[in-house]
Amino acid sequence: MIPRYARPEMTAIWSPETKFRIWYEIEAHACDAQADLGVIPRENAEAVWRAKDVEFDVARIDEIEAVTKHDVIAFLTHLAEHVGSDQARFVHQGMTSSDVLDTTLNVQLVRAADILLADMDKVLDALKRRAHEHKDTVRIGRSHGIHAEPTTMGLTFARFYAEMARGRTRLQAARAEVATGAISGAVGTFANIDPAVEEHVCAKLGLRPEPISTQVIPRDRHAMFFATLGVIASSIENIAIEIRHMQRTEVLEAEEYFSPGQKGSSAMPHKRNPVLTENLTGLARLVRMTVIPAMENVALWHERDISHSSVERGIAPDATITLDFALNRLAGVIDKLVVYPENMLKNMNKFRGLVMSQRVLLALTQAGVSREDAYRLVQRNAMKVWEQGADFKEELLADAEVTAALSPAEIEEKFDLGYHTKHVDTIFRRVFDENPA
Repeated sequence: MIPRYARPEMTAIWSPETKFRIWYEIEAHACDAQADLGVIPRENAEAVWRAKDVEFDVARIDEIEAVTKHDVIAFLTHLAEHVGSDQARFVHQGMTSSDVLDTTLNVQLVRAADILLADMDKVLDALKRRAHEHKDTVRIGRSHGIHAEPTTMGLTFARFYAEMARGRTRLQAARAEVATGAISGAVGTFANIDPAVEEHVCAKLGLRPEPISTQVIPRDRHAMFFATLGVIASSIENIAIEIRHMQRTEVLEAEEYFSPGQKGSSAMPHKRNPVLTENLTGLARLVRMTVIPAMENVALWHERDISHSSVERGIAPDATITLDFALNRLAGVIDKLVVYPENMLKNMNKFRGLVMSQRVLLALTQAGVSREDAYRLVQRNAMKVWEQGADFKEELLADAEVTAALSPAEIEEKFDLGYHTKHVDTIFRRVFDENPA
């Protein structure tokens, strides 16, 4: 991923230095287990561990790989340069390249998931704070982009909180799903290596042994992991789209924080654009585009091929680095989002009571009017608001058919805003008591 959309901690997980360090640890732990089993001399295992402080030379490994055309062999050759060829002769005993590559990838994905879980906690904390801050800030709810009925800005934040909480739960499950390792040798039969070696290495790396790994760890695990990242990215976009709509000039119910000295346009000095949430929409697309290749990686030839390898070298760092950046950007956007309650009320009242139509409809049916007639009466008066700019309540009060069923006081009561917010506390308890940040 380009540095513009990358944060150092996540990027470091995917560096060559980190990768080779994990490779080394796998080989060294495997040597320990082999020595415990009496398969190799203890002094050879100890010789490997004496290289624990070595800074592996990436350029040197690349130089060897240019000849061998094999990355794991290049690393093992370089390791032997530090350990000594005689002492290193038992390194990789009974193992195959996928034992190292697949186990390492899963270690990296687990570490990436831990960072992403912490990122999601930042988002959840920001959403929870803003939800309680605006629990009673009334705004119009919209369906199809059209005014529907009143809601609150707190409920908007709360529904995003609940969605992100579900995403966090899914990510925890995806982390557990991918936290397996395999040291099972060629075609996964353990013919040349004891399963105890796998158990030992996995325990040291915080993984579970893969129950059956053929020669690779099954890629349905990774497909679930990347699919989960894709769902989280879609949730990010869901929030971003709402903020972008709220920032439209003719709406302006909220907007991204516009910092001192910030410029919105090279041509139009008046502009304040939702650039951060537009960026988040784009980043979500980048994360989601890794999902299909991950799913296509599930189908491999027989016990193993490497058609998945080149895909994962790209999508694993790209998806995790991009999502890490996006979650942190989203947390900042939510934390600093500028909310305009007065504009929310102004927008809601733009059509002069029209959004109370359902209350009147229900009151008429409860008063004995058929639903078909009630709908006709309410819509007849509602259309005058749309087409003539009339006041909905005044039109209802002037409609003899309506007043034949409802008294003026009963009509007046149907325009009480508090009616629509009476269950906000119940919803908040459901969201925040059941899904604590």
